[in-house]
Amino acid sequence: MITDDKPHVYDQFHSDGNDILVLGIGNYLMGDEGVGVHFINRIDPTQFPDRISFLDGGTGGFTLIPYIESHPNVIIVDATMDGKELGTISLLTPKFSDDFPVSLSGHNFGLKDMVDIMTAFDTMPKIYLYTITIDKMEPMFMELDPKVEAAIEKVTEKIIALTHEIRKNTTVSVG
Repeated sequence: MITDDKPHVYDQFHSDGNDILVLGIGNYLMGDEGVGVHFINRIDPTQFPDRISFLDGGTGGFTLIPYIESHPNVIIVDATMDGKELGTISLLTPKFSDDFPVSLSGHNFGLKDMVDIMTAFDTMPKIYLYTITIDKMEPMFMELDPKVEAAIEKVTEKIIALTHEIRKNTTVSVG
């Protein structure tokens, strides 16, 4: 059993002193499944408040833990096959791995495991998960369906509003 009487210290290297991480995950080479990566690579950081980190997490899995746990607030964009209309945007605030939607590919397995690890070590940040509904994955295809493509602009607007709300409601300072 690991015991640590010290509170968690945010890692300055992985957070750059920022209190919010905006993370896009997915596989760019699997069509719509890569919408989170497309999102993160298309946003204009100047539209957002200061002190926000932006990260293309790709299918990074466990390698993303230091980035996630070093920010008190993490906003994730990912694809899901939840049976809703193509391009539907949903917001989840998962606290445990079972709260995440059904896996699409290996990166979600890693995300669920990361949540279990961070929960066990009490380093779990507040997570806001925006999912964009897709209906298929196409190997070796980098284009997005027009409805999924249109969701990128909409989810960007939602995330900008959320970052302002987080800032208004919290006064968390990072390392």
